[in-house]
Amino acid sequence: MSATEIVTDTKTLATLQVRASEDAASKEEPYRFQHLLPTFPETKYPPLEPFEHEEPGIRALSHENPRSFLANATVSEITPMFGSEVRGLNLASLNDHDKDQLALEVARRGVVVFRDQEDFVNSSTDFWKAWGRHFGRLHIHPTTGHPEGHPEFHLVYRDEKSVLNHFSPGISTVAWHSDASYELQPPGLTTFFLLDQPAAGGDTIFNSGVLALKKLSPTFVEFLRTLTALHSGVEQAGFSRSGLYGGVVRREPVEHLHPVVRRHPATGEEALYVSSMVTTRILGLKKEESDLLLNFLFHHIERSADMHARVRWSPNSIVIFDNRVTAHTAIMDFIDTKDRRHGIRITPQAERPIPAKEDFVWQKI
Repeated sequence: MSATEIVTDTKTLATLQVRASEDAASKEEPYRFQHLLPTFPETKYPPLEPFEHEEPGIRALSHENPRSFLANATVSEITPMFGSEVRGLNLASLNDHDKDQLALEVARRGVVVFRDQEDFVNSSTDFWKAWGRHFGRLHIHPTTGHPEGHPEFHLVYRDEKSVLNHFSPGISTVAWHSDASYELQPPGLTTFFLLDQPAAGGDTIFNSGVLALKKLSPTFVEFLRTLTALHSGVEQAGFSRSGLYGGVVRREPVEHLHPVVRRHPATGEEALYVSSMVTTRILGLKKEESDLLLNFLFHHIERSADMHARVRWSPNSIVIFDNRVTAHTAIMDFIDTKDRRHGIRITPQAERPIPAKEDFVWQKI
């Protein structure tokens, strides 16, 4: 199988676990996280129902010191305005009060990397679910693989023979996106970590939607604040129906309208909110106008390196980011090696995006 081919077996354990068993036998040691390899059951789920989201970061605003959970930690900045790295803090030991502060800190910095989190990585699936539920309702992805019996976890996976959920027919595997923005209530505070990683490469780059907006002229921003965009999951489902991404569609694809500029409920900051993988058009504009504007915004997000933060993975690292104010892409620069990249994403949903403009007028399809 070539580096760009996709695993198409839709049965429960598929070929990934078989290959993992073969690899384990050749190495004389079983893969430690074999029980967390992707499976593709054909379970069907009903449409998601709206729910009332309680933002934990707002609770932290009333704390005397909303950063007290970092009192004994060492914090360094990835860039001055975006992204932080933390050492000396055990995420697995945080109480609910601390988690609220964590949500506010991540909202303010966009993405925070926590190093040396062996306790968290080695925790149970029940612990991971309880962790995620503190920040919102856990999202079950409609198409991609998940560990057997645990649809609440979204997996990324690539090894020398297999790849899922990352397909690029072009010259680059870079694919900037904000997770599941096609949902009525897209994800908020998101936790991601790698169980196995390449010896080199496989980094993740994040973009700040807050900085992306601030770099634009005030006149242009005022125009963007009036706009509504369509976010669609139809193409993603189409990939699966054609045999890509594991080949299953467990929940029918949806399309929802979101403001092009959204406001974060805890920080009040405004952020550009479009995603090149799912934002298909701007309502109220003719097709040529919509395409021109979206392409400009996509290129702005992708090419402005001075508002990016690059995360280099090391064992037992946990990356927590606010999906409402960031976009990201994996860097698949290791595809010619035999290394494996296997990660878990815990993805709580948040509120329906809040328009930045107070008298925002929602457009209709």
